[in-house]
Amino acid sequence: MQLSTIEPQIIWKNFSRLNAVPRPSKKEEKVITFIKEFGENLGLQTTVDEVGNVIIKKPATAGMENRKSIVLQSHLDMVCQKNSDVNFDFETEGIRMEIDGDWVKAKGTTLGADNGLGVATIMSILESSDIPHPALEALFTIDEETGMTGALGLQPGQLTGDILLNLDTEEDDEIDIGCAGGIDVTISQNYKTEEAKGQIVRLEVKGLQGGHSGMDIHKGFGNANIILGRLLYKGLEKENIQLVSINGGGLRNAIPREATAIVSVRNAEEFINTLTSGLKKEILEEFATVEPHLYITIENSTSSEKAISEENSKKVILTLKSLHNGVYRMSPDVKDLVESSNNVARVELKEGSLKILNLSRSSVDSSKDSVAEQLKSVAELAGMNVEFSGSYPGWKPKPGSEIVQLMEKIYTEKFNEKPHVVACHAGLECGIIGSNYPAMEMVSFGPTIRGAHSPDEKANIPSAQKFWSFLKDILANIPQK
Repeated sequence: MQLSTIEPQIIWKNFSRLNAVPRPSKKEEKVITFIKEFGENLGLQTTVDEVGNVIIKKPATAGMENRKSIVLQSHLDMVCQKNSDVNFDFETEGIRMEIDGDWVKAKGTTLGADNGLGVATIMSILESSDIPHPALEALFTIDEETGMTGALGLQPGQLTGDILLNLDTEEDDEIDIGCAGGIDVTISQNYKTEEAKGQIVRLEVKGLQGGHSGMDIHKGFGNANIILGRLLYKGLEKENIQLVSINGGGLRNAIPREATAIVSVRNAEEFINTLTSGLKKEILEEFATVEPHLYITIENSTSSEKAISEENSKKVILTLKSLHNGVYRMSPDVKDLVESSNNVARVELKEGSLKILNLSRSSVDSSKDSVAEQLKSVAELAGMNVEFSGSYPGWKPKPGSEIVQLMEKIYTEKFNEKPHVVACHAGLECGIIGSNYPAMEMVSFGPTIRGAHSPDEKANIPSAQKFWSFLKDILANIPQK
């Protein structure tokens, strides 16, 4: 079965067209050109702003001119993650897709349904000739996944819409009315290197499922960097360790799936036995239910690279063991909502240069600051440098807004059940856009997607049909100005 044969065909057609275009975060030149040409070929007013956001405007259909105007918004970039045994270049290749039952998946890479299905849906509305809708502004932002610089660069006055519909939520029975803000916390230090004094051992953690560092942070998934840190810390009980290198995790917004360390120890046999006879078994038992494919290897190895000193290695290991990872605080106001969290996303030690990348999230700014300051305190105690960057605000819920009430009514009548009106722990662009457009009502919703930000990402086909029908009914029933 081909994607072009499944319903709604118009969305899957446009999703396939989009997924043929490389679109990594911060490297969106090709997809910006693609969307710009798409709008121009439809004869619609199309502009690209200073940072690369694309805005396409479409007049209201006949009889809808006096309705409130709508901004349809999705981001162009995608998270680029692949399995280690997959040969794929996200900068030059299109995503290889396949159908598996009721799901669309990619072959060993992220699918790009986050937020490509939203983009494809907006494309489908723009090119339609038989879907009633008010005046539309389609806003395609860049770089949502690694800094939200597109939303941050959007200037006041570029949009005139009354209501913004963000199509970047991943459960089709949810209407999202709030989200977390975030801040990047980068820990770094440069160390002198020296010849390794002992025997070389390689530690590897792999097989974790990873996932979205906001939406999945409360699910108890394993973080490869944290597990690696536990192993190294345990090794300190028996050995002085020299770190040669660490390579763990990847993007800030993805829970790390794999991590590797090369170390030098005085007695490799005793070091390996200490870990394999105790902690390794305990970790595998801890994660047996949620991470059945977790795989840990600790074995003799070789390396020609130099190491950092035992003293500095201990500082790095103790820091990695001490950094908070996971849920920091649950919301006291919204049931089951993670208020604040941190993801120890990337740990790299190479030729004496250390970097630890974190993404701290919170729906409350003071709590976000508290998480970041805790990380900073730990790192500075170890003599490391800390930089805060990329801070963006959360989105405060307004459950009584007119658009929320309308969507609840339509959903309930259409699907014979009430939707879940929620706030999420992901970083949606609504909070940033709302800071420049405070009068604009905002809602986020979308089709069901699983495993976002990981090679297990998949999009549900029946859910896309449900979402498309829901969106068309919303546009047809937007109230008058």
